Amino acid sequence: MTTTVYKVTGMTCGHCESAVTSELSALEGVTSVRAVAATGLVTVDSAAPLDEAAVRAAVDEAGYELAGPA
Repeated sequence: MTTTVYKVTGMTCGHCESAVTSELSALEGVTSVRAVAATGLVTVDSAAPLDEAAVRAAVDEAGYELAGPA
């Protein structure tokens, strides 16, 4: 099990959290996602380390920007 915290810019509300959570949850190996708009931090638990390009693409698809690991 791997836990990684990412900084995501542009999240401002619960809908934002849901959009990011939904996209990241669809990535292979992801077991849980916790997005907090107030801090911009997204905690992802996965079976193995995730490819940052895949995480970036998922966050982009949700309409936000991955600033990188927190």
